[in-house]
Amino acid sequence: MENRVAIVAIIVSDPQSVTAINDLLHQYSENIIGRMGLPYRQKKINIISVMLDAPQDTVSSLSGKIGKLPGVTAQTLFSK
Repeated sequence: MENRVAIVAIIVSDPQSVTAINDLLHQYSENIIGRMGLPYRQKKINIISVMLDAPQDTVSSLSGKIGKLPGVTAQTLFSK
């Protein structure tokens, strides 16, 4: 399957899920181009963006696993 560039946007409202997110990102590290995380203290959330170059199934798998964590929302945007 052909690689695609994608961005996974993650919003974390449960701080206890952060370790699980980091573990998942480590598992997919060979596909990650870059990552940026920002704490938004006023809203008590963390915002993370992860850029990947990987097959669509791989990106969808990562996004789905992250989105199933408690207090976490994940959405993915693919390049054409």
